[in-house]
Amino acid sequence: MGRERAETILIVDDTREFFPKAYDNMRFVHSAHARTLRLLAEYLEPQSRLRMNKIRSTIVFFGSARSIGTDELGEHYKEISKEFEQRGDLTKREIERRLRNTRRIAQYYDEAVELSSMLSEYYQKMPDPRDRHCICSGAGPGMMEAANRGAFQAGGKTVGLSISLPFEQAVNRYLDPKLTFEFHYFFMRKYWFIYLARALVVFPGGFGTMDEMFEVLTLMQTRKISRNLPIVLYGSEFWEQIINFEKLVEWGVVSEEDLNLFQVCDTPEEAFVYLISAIDQIGQYPENQK
Repeated sequence: MGRERAETILIVDDTREFFPKAYDNMRFVHSAHARTLRLLAEYLEPQSRLRMNKIRSTIVFFGSARSIGTDELGEHYKEISKEFEQRGDLTKREIERRLRNTRRIAQYYDEAVELSSMLSEYYQKMPDPRDRHCICSGAGPGMMEAANRGAFQAGGKTVGLSISLPFEQAVNRYLDPKLTFEFHYFFMRKYWFIYLARALVVFPGGFGTMDEMFEVLTLMQTRKISRNLPIVLYGSEFWEQIINFEKLVEWGVVSEEDLNLFQVCDTPEEAFVYLISAIDQIGQYPENQK
């Protein structure tokens, strides 16, 4: 009887792989039933890794994933010229328009690199570790790459919050794997953008940039973000053409004081001076902030 019992236990032990624990059951973990677990994972795993790497606060850069630096304009011109040769519907005027727009946005890329480098160099020298704010971006190409590139060149830590998308999003080469995070849920990524943020810098961008910017402005306007959070909209030429903030006031859909939620800057030096002044005036956030 005892021998039969031992053999039965042994058989069950040998077949354990067919009965995985719940957290080892990938079919369950990736199912709709376990969505809550995945949400918790996208909260707890970044929290754990950020703490282990002593990242307490960030300066977040938003901006277009489609921008390139001026050092890449030559290669971009070759690509457009090749496309012109292959397509009969692409005129020289269209090529000139594309190149002109690319050059304009490329200048912003270069200035994002410069501003990020200046901020990273400044804050990594702070004697108190709680004041060593590091640069954070969406981890992808374009202005996100520019932000991480500037911090990398200054020798500072830099964070990338990536998200799985069918196009455009790819982790840029200026990130440390230890500080690069891949999200599935947009709102969990946005949470980590804002929770540690001491300031935001919004460079020219498209739908994604506008979404992130207006969500933060809404949170500030409605006091869901109760702390002061300096926001820079970089590039008055772009923002004045794209959004008429004064008309929102004129139509009565926002208050005039809501326009004080952000500052428009046109040079890295101007943005740098405004940001360090605004951040230093705020002081340190409590560790147990909501």
